[in-house]
Amino acid sequence: MSTNNKRLVILGAAESGVGAAVLGKQRGWDVFVSDGGKIKPSFKSVLDEHGIVYEEGAHTVEKVLSADCLVKSPGISDKTEVMKKVRGAGIEVCSEIEFGYRYKGGSKIVAITGSNGKSTTTMLTYTIFKDAGLDVALVGNIGYSFARQIAEKPCAWYVMEISSFQLDDIHQFKPDISILLNITPDHLDRYDYKFENYVASKFRIAENQTNQDYFIVNRDDKAIQEYLSTHSINATTIYFTMNDNTTGNDGGSIHDDNMRLLYGGDYFDMSIHDLALRGKHNQYNSMAAGISARIAGIRKEKLRETFTRFKGLEHRLEFVATIRGVDFINDSKATNVNSVWFALESMDKPTILILGGQDKGNDYTEIMDLVRKKVKAIICLGVNNQPIHDAFDSMVDTIIETNGAAEAVHAAYACAETGDVVLLAPACASFDRFNNFEDRGAQFKEAVRSL
Repeated sequence: MSTNNKRLVILGAAESGVGAAVLGKQRGWDVFVSDGGKIKPSFKSVLDEHGIVYEEGAHTVEKVLSADCLVKSPGISDKTEVMKKVRGAGIEVCSEIEFGYRYKGGSKIVAITGSNGKSTTTMLTYTIFKDAGLDVALVGNIGYSFARQIAEKPCAWYVMEISSFQLDDIHQFKPDISILLNITPDHLDRYDYKFENYVASKFRIAENQTNQDYFIVNRDDKAIQEYLSTHSINATTIYFTMNDNTTGNDGGSIHDDNMRLLYGGDYFDMSIHDLALRGKHNQYNSMAAGISARIAGIRKEKLRETFTRFKGLEHRLEFVATIRGVDFINDSKATNVNSVWFALESMDKPTILILGGQDKGNDYTEIMDLVRKKVKAIICLGVNNQPIHDAFDSMVDTIIETNGAAEAVHAAYACAETGDVVLLAPACASFDRFNNFEDRGAQFKEAVRSL
């Protein structure tokens, strides 16, 4: 059937929804956009520019149910009333990445997911490809939406950060190269509080891949290895690991502070001390990005150039300043306990840890050993900090309650001595005191620079 007669309904008018709307309109669909809240003026202007009909503040059920295909925002749960009606009506539902995939033509995709590190790995991979001169776009959760990029400026390669929510509604979507960094409990409210459901969702990144495609995966991650022990993957699977890899198989490994990538019988070696990105977690990220680059045919000297200069993303273990011998590091994006483990693991100085926010039922057991070894004081940033006290009162002598970023920074500075580090790694969402993790990180940096 020609799309000229088909109706595309989009729920949610943010980056992904508007991107799908623009692509759908361009490809001849009858497009209607419905947002239950207010649509930002910048997105309204895009919809108006393309003559796309939309509503805001509510979903008109009759209009929504008129869809031949429905694209929903990743943030909209199937548990909402409107989605229950959509599912009940048997309407095809797809994510924006699925919709975009159907119009990608002969282009190639590197898709990256994981509970932690995916934004850094995506940006690093994109930067490597771009520095090497490839025709590449950064899309997904960072950059433009995949669909809008296809509509407005199609490229030969797309490097894409994707979440489990986006993978939940794929049907045909298939990356040429997929990367799975790690899986730790997160967003379990969307998965009936069953970790195995969340794990299965992450693995959907590889479900449509064939043996002509590549699946780059962390051999050291327990949840990943447990899944792989009972499920088969069709793609050519390539592992990265912190352990010495002497088997001669393609993959990445670390040995004696040396990162080794092997692909097609060709070795790439680089000292971890020459990587601009610091920390064990970033060694994982670098191996994954580097393997994808070698698969794409990027030369070793180009890879080395990018590795030596790429310093990472804002709010992700971002060095802010050294003030009277005290380092301040902004890891506001550390919104779960596993992220804090990675952050603390990379600290090599006595640490004052700023912790807390909107707690998602955190289990702090995972970081207790690192806190015991490295943390000299905890500064609480949340509204309800009782879980932090329950976990750490017996092992950290100094735990201080504060009301906001500026007060937290001043309290941390008062506890610090020359040679210490103040680390903002909250392990929690930010919405109790801040607009989002970016706002929290920005307020932290402003407070540091005001000392």
